[in-house]
Amino acid sequence: MTITEKIILAHTDLEALLPGDIVSARVDIALGNDITAPIAIKEFETIGIKDVFDKEKIALVPDHFVPNKDILSAKQAKMLREFARKYDIKYYFESGEAGIEHVLLPEKGIVLPGDLIIGADSHTCTYGALGAFATGVGSTDLAYAMAFGEIWLKVPHSVKIIFDGKPKKWVSGKDLVLYLIGKIGVEGANYTALEFSGTAFKYLGMADRFTIANMAVEAGAKSGIFEPDEITKEYVSSRISRDYIFYKSDVNSEYINIFSYNASEINPQVAFPHLPENSIDINEASAKNIKIDQSVIGSCTNGRIEDLRIAAEVLKGKRVAKYVRLIVIPATPEIYRMAEKEGLIDIFMDAGAVVSTPTCGPCLGGYMGVLAEYERAISSTNRNFKGRMGDITSEVYLANPAVCAASAVIGKISGPDDVL
Repeated sequence: MTITEKIILAHTDLEALLPGDIVSARVDIALGNDITAPIAIKEFETIGIKDVFDKEKIALVPDHFVPNKDILSAKQAKMLREFARKYDIKYYFESGEAGIEHVLLPEKGIVLPGDLIIGADSHTCTYGALGAFATGVGSTDLAYAMAFGEIWLKVPHSVKIIFDGKPKKWVSGKDLVLYLIGKIGVEGANYTALEFSGTAFKYLGMADRFTIANMAVEAGAKSGIFEPDEITKEYVSSRISRDYIFYKSDVNSEYINIFSYNASEINPQVAFPHLPENSIDINEASAKNIKIDQSVIGSCTNGRIEDLRIAAEVLKGKRVAKYVRLIVIPATPEIYRMAEKEGLIDIFMDAGAVVSTPTCGPCLGGYMGVLAEYERAISSTNRNFKGRMGDITSEVYLANPAVCAASAVIGKISGPDDVL
């Protein structure tokens, strides 16, 4: 069995299962945010039961429009707050302690290896970096899970992705996953579990793994997952809130596809509008002389402290190009504090950047950096669909934090070696 099959089986009362089976599985954590949870709350109330299945297995994180950008978003956040208060939900996070959900939950030790996690947000698959089965669901599915602690799902087939070799400087998990999506396409892994392995990950930390698992859904995958190892153990050891299990795939596990790549041959990538699969080499991208209006460094994909350190390395002693907006968003309050203590916030502000409170903000065209007509942004976020970050005529280019920082300094899409 694969790691994915083992985790799902452990959360059922079955003795065996196969890819393609429809099963009912117990949920360790059910997650909602200020966009998706209000719908789930309304459906939960329609069910008419008197309590949630477990006050310690539900997480409600207002992060998309918080601090509230308008009256409607304030009402959405209020619904979460009142529901959490009514049912005494343990993992409810108010502004000041909340951060971007998919960074906050691993940081707090709320999600752990071996868990089965569902969330009413497509990037719930982020937690697969820990060796958990994590997937996004609809708000009505979340309502059912909050009520009964179970979810029905189809056991996915697994696809093995191997990255061997030592990545070059400036090449991160973002580049590996953009390279992969460029090869297999945004529908290349539909409803599969992408299982990542290979020697390259000895050189990449948890931040890179979170980024890769996060963007598995951009290839159509149901989930992305890594077999936990010593790097995983080191990450979770200081965050343990309960027991966890390390699962591994059997040697004779069956995969419907296996893709293997040499990470040492991959350069930083840039995904052109309007799909993540439109990824090309930074050298080719910079040669196109594409001017930008905005650069965003943050999100559940690349808002961790490691990402901010890399961006600061590029920006130190530099200034953002005239008429270019650079927005830096630490993903959680803890990351914000760390960046402040390490002097990164000063570097960003000295360069002319805006440093935001933790929020999803511009990633989904919410606020804190919405694009006007025909504007272009380079962003460390995960999606560049048409109109994703603002006006339908605007363009979003996806890249790692180093490329986003360098591009902000030069005023056009550029690699970090162009400014250092």
